Amino acid sequence: MSFSALGLSEEIVRAVTEQGYTTPTPIQTQAVPAVLAGGDLLAGAQTGTGKTAGFTLPLLQRLSSVERVKINGHVPIRALILTPTRELAAQVEESVRLYGKYLPLTSACIFGGVGINPQIRQLKQGVDILVATPGRLLDHMQQNTVDLRNIQVLILDEADRMLDMGFIRDIKKILAILPKKRQNLLFSATFSDEIKALADGLLNSPAMIEVARRNSTVEVIGQKIHPVDRDKKHPMLAHLINTHKWTQVLVFTRTKHGANKLVEQLERDGITAMAIHGNKSQAARTRALAEFKDGKLQALIATDIAARGIDIDQLPHVVNYDLPNVPEDYVHRIGRTGRAGATGSAVSLVCVDERDMLHDIERFIKREIPVEIIPGFEPDPKAKPQPIQLRSGGGGGGQRRQGGGGGRGGNAGGSGGRAQQPKKPGGAGQGQGQAQSAKPRQGGPAKPQGQGPAQNRGPAARPSAATHRSGGRGR
Repeated sequence: MSFSALGLSEEIVRAVTEQGYTTPTPIQTQAVPAVLAGGDLLAGAQTGTGKTAGFTLPLLQRLSSVERVKINGHVPIRALILTPTRELAAQVEESVRLYGKYLPLTSACIFGGVGINPQIRQLKQGVDILVATPGRLLDHMQQNTVDLRNIQVLILDEADRMLDMGFIRDIKKILAILPKKRQNLLFSATFSDEIKALADGLLNSPAMIEVARRNSTVEVIGQKIHPVDRDKKHPMLAHLINTHKWTQVLVFTRTKHGANKLVEQLERDGITAMAIHGNKSQAARTRALAEFKDGKLQALIATDIAARGIDIDQLPHVVNYDLPNVPEDYVHRIGRTGRAGATGSAVSLVCVDERDMLHDIERFIKREIPVEIIPGFEPDPKAKPQPIQLRSGGGGGGQRRQGGGGGRGGNAGGSGGRAQQPKKPGGAGQGQGQAQSAKPRQGGPAKPQGQGPAQNRGPAARPSAATHRSGGRGR
């Protein structure tokens, strides 16, 4: 099927073609007609499936198909797109501009971390489509510098992340002032009870689209676990990057401090790296992301919140230096690779402290992840788990004690400083002659994708999302 067959105008199809796309992805094939029909939509789509175009293309089509009427000499905001992070907001607004380049429509992107006055001036000029983070939008609402009375379409992108970041109150404040009659589109990679509750209160008899199994991971991503002692994570990461000659790897850490520390360690190893997290200025975050996309950096070290919106074509490797505190974040992290049908690999460096986190992740994605022990980095089987600090910089984040019963990664331990979580590729052919083959576990149901049988592990309590959130509003 072609894009023109979806009911899109020649101007939009031409812009899409110029970006190198000729065939719609499954989410686009289903979402575009649903949005054009004018009804509400609840879409379950993992990151990297082309969901951004799935709502921007029909949005552009709808707005350009009706006459643009100015109010008091200004173009009213007719569409509002809310995203959880600055980077994602910038990415979405860029898509709006690229796909709408041949249309008489304007757009703006507003988020925190930068001056508000340039945003105020842009809003005064009038825009058709506004992309915003909830916190900064509320700032403008409180200063009466944004008019949302003419919104016809509301889109919540990565709604699960917005709820996990604690934006539900902000979202409700925004919803309260929007026109009651409007089209609502909700996109989420995972479906929690909170998302279902939000959808029930927001959407009116919505069409439902789910392009992948609920709460699943993209099948084209090769996933692998490398057990390791906690004080050997940095040497192992450097070993993997150098041995496999990785030139572009996105690494996830649990804390901002951990991200900064890992950058220093990798730089001493001759590996170019920069960090991107909430304490970095917007200019620093933009620079780091640009250099990473351009291939000037081998490694981009990121926390979960800052990584939202990182969209890099053909990104081959994602590494979990630390496992995420919330299982849903694992799906989002590894979704940075394997985007739009491309292959990718995600490697997790797991120490003994993270046993229960791994258990929770596998239970959430409903699959066992293959284990591969790297020669020279065999974990100490006698290592004891230690508590993991869930927030950086203190602030009453609390701790979660890992360990307990057996399970994969149960042999990983050691002593030393807290480690970070990067994601790495674990695809076929990686590290041949360097690592032992993935080891199957005993007992349990057969593993998908030809992996060995799974080991049955006992239940592990999953902490609440509130316990895991990073501080701040993420504006």
